[in-house]
Amino acid sequence: MPQTRITLWRAWLQALAALGRDTGVLLLLVGAPVLYGFFYPWFYADEVLTRVPVAVVDMDHSSLSRQITRFAAADPRIDVRLVTASEREAQQALWRGEIEGYALIPADLKRNVVRGQNAVVSIEANGAYALLNKAVQYGFAEAVGTVSAGVEIRKLQAAGQSAQQARDSRAPVQLQMVALFNPTEGYGSFVVPAVALLILQQTLLMGAALMAGTWVEAGQHRPGATAWLGRLLALCTLGWASGLFYFGWIFVLHDYPRGGNPLGALALLACYVPAIAALGSLLGLWFGNRERALQVLLWTTLPIAFVAGFSWPVEALPAPLQWLRWLLPSTSGVQASLRLNQLGAPLESALPCLCALVALGAACTAALLWKARPRSVA
Repeated sequence: MPQTRITLWRAWLQALAALGRDTGVLLLLVGAPVLYGFFYPWFYADEVLTRVPVAVVDMDHSSLSRQITRFAAADPRIDVRLVTASEREAQQALWRGEIEGYALIPADLKRNVVRGQNAVVSIEANGAYALLNKAVQYGFAEAVGTVSAGVEIRKLQAAGQSAQQARDSRAPVQLQMVALFNPTEGYGSFVVPAVALLILQQTLLMGAALMAGTWVEAGQHRPGATAWLGRLLALCTLGWASGLFYFGWIFVLHDYPRGGNPLGALALLACYVPAIAALGSLLGLWFGNRERALQVLLWTTLPIAFVAGFSWPVEALPAPLQWLRWLLPSTSGVQASLRLNQLGAPLESALPCLCALVALGAACTAALLWKARPRSVA
């Protein structure tokens, strides 16, 4: 039976209507991005850990050890809950989860300092949680470092230097660290902008595969090239809306680093979304079943996050994965987004990633049109 000629505009409208009638697909393409956009960043709202419970094991019982304890108690990163002379007591508190780390001030600390000998304050922290471990290490390091600086300055003054000369001798080069692209140095500002690209990919990928599986089950998967281009355009329409929702509202709402190169971010969405829509539709045709597409793709999010290159060092991946990961739109999308939207880099720096997305989208679209080509009737 000959195929009825259809315009791209009409094919787009028909595909949008089909998407609107499918509740499952609509939840994936519209509901899921909105819910993720509001609730996923909520878990990282505090950005920086403060007042982590710790202990101080004071075996010296000197004025210097008490000063270290006072400075530790004043540090905003940690909260001294226990001061004891028994390391075993601190270890038991750590094992019970009452504290997340402790500082061990050795006996004869002050005597060694007065004699000019090396004095070491050991810091033990819960290594199972990287953020808690970092807060404990930094908090105690700041406290001990401040006390150590005061001791050095007093020694220099005792040697005949003035207060200003002692401060200059102790730190001849002033160091001031400023986080350029993550001012709060928070975990949310680090992880959410990258994960947002994964959310956009996975929701659109599953939605497109689900809808393509529906068309296969209904025998509507061979309508011709124009109809399929209209379907891809409809999927892209919802994908672009989700992308603008994240870049233009969610990042603003949670005050994440953003807007470095807004035109570049738009160019990224223009390349990123079509590649995902084409790949998802191709997978849906391959699975040939509505439920199977969701069952398979639902469990791919975590592996894709690990190979995207922001949470795990790319160099630590096996060599085959370092090449295969470029077959996923998220690999190029995350890298380009961090450069354009967060770092404010020029478009040229993200051009290789954008070209990879265009090539991937074109290849998937060509494969889709070939696989869904109308069968000739003898």
